Amino acid sequence: MSFIDDDLPKKKAAYEIGTDLSMLSLDELKERVEQLKAEIARIEAEVARKASGRAAAEGLFRS
Repeated sequence: MSFIDDDLPKKKAAYEIGTDLSMLSLDELKERVEQLKAEIARIEAEVARKASGRAAAEGLFRS
């Protein structure tokens, strides 16, 4: 690895459900909770968007 690679942004490891949490610090655990909350909000927004589209399509065919 060259010194040039040091300037590249580091990728965060993806969270995998069920992984051992005992080696994480309190701050790391709190950060993980915030990341998961953000992901839940993102998923819920997508569910709402798709439900809205589906309801509109069903309404079109019921007319």
